[in-house]
Amino acid sequence: MSTAHDVLFFDLDGTLIDSAVGITRCITHAFERMQQVAPPLEALRSWIGPSLRTSFGPVFNDADKVEQAVEFYRERFDTDGWREHDVFDDIEDTVRTLKARGHRLAVVTAKNEPHARRIVEHLPFGDCFDDVIGATPDGSRSSKPQLVAEALSRLSLRLAQCWMIGDRRMDIEGARHHGLRNIGVLWGFGGAEELRQAGAGALAERPTDLLALI
Repeated sequence: MSTAHDVLFFDLDGTLIDSAVGITRCITHAFERMQQVAPPLEALRSWIGPSLRTSFGPVFNDADKVEQAVEFYRERFDTDGWREHDVFDDIEDTVRTLKARGHRLAVVTAKNEPHARRIVEHLPFGDCFDDVIGATPDGSRSSKPQLVAEALSRLSLRLAQCWMIGDRRMDIEGARHHGLRNIGVLWGFGGAEELRQAGAGALAERPTDLLALI
């Protein structure tokens, strides 16, 4: 169990918001601009979580083309994609309750940090988070271990204080890399098998389960 002084790192896509529509539309836009046929929608759901360069890399197999695809993705995300999401049921009340218990909260996401900040600032409970730690636009900081390290440094935290909460294996792997306690959530894009194989410390079926696990 936690203490009131523990700090909770929340992933964004698939944990706080269901962003499948915006992300998949932007990926499809990038493929169209690259004059390529986009993968089917169901396949694109697995792209939610990893960095864009990680996903585009094997497809285009050329650094310049990958960067061009990333730029095309951002082109649509800047205008439309950032607002194309829904807040998961009960996550706002859960976040507010955890905040009221005395926890510090931060968002730690592989999404481009300026985009992530814009989204969190517009969430009805965005004021609950002390900071938003995301990927650098050039991709030099994009993996979950790097992002967790940045959060620990930026917020001057000790490992023993912190938890990572997310829906994909990258969230669990990033937490385990640093020895953080972690919870895999089942309302996002990863699923129980993926999270168990990654070594999740616990699984939450619904947002309210976090209140008993933390």
